[in-house]
Amino acid sequence: MSHHVRAGIEAILMVVDEPVAPIDLAAALGAPEPEVLAHLESLAAEYADPNAPRGFELRQVGGGWRMYSSPLYADAVGAFIVEGQSARLSQAALETLAVVAYRQPVTRGQISQIRGVNVDSVMKTLSARGLITEVGEIGGAVLYGTTTEFLERLGLSSLDDLPPLAPYLPDLADVDEVA
Repeated sequence: MSHHVRAGIEAILMVVDEPVAPIDLAAALGAPEPEVLAHLESLAAEYADPNAPRGFELRQVGGGWRMYSSPLYADAVGAFIVEGQSARLSQAALETLAVVAYRQPVTRGQISQIRGVNVDSVMKTLSARGLITEVGEIGGAVLYGTTTEFLERLGLSSLDDLPPLAPYLPDLADVDEVA
């Protein structure tokens, strides 16, 4: 396996702001995808070596690979980040995001009915932060779903990795559309 490919993977992963699929790395580096995948797995294992702790790790998220700061140094990173730059979501936003995540695709009216409150401003906030997006339309109403950014922020590979909360939410078939 080529050291050039391995170093190229590292260089690319240092500048991306979202996970990169192995096939895209392979195309950029002119290398076979299986070789790139083998390098990614080897690098991830090397960075995770407890005998040589690093401040970063390589993770597979949402179908791609990306560098992340190590959870071992979360306190140091948290202390560095200026207050406000990592503003937290409100309880209302978290509840609305959970409804979207577990019941997508879902309309704003369905979300409002499940939550029992108007969610217009919260939906705008979640959309502006790149956590939800329009994924279609039904009967003139916009359908919303989560984004790759949502998966990445939660460290999930797919929605299948969400904890089993859905049984506690009402089925969309039981929720009447609210205009």
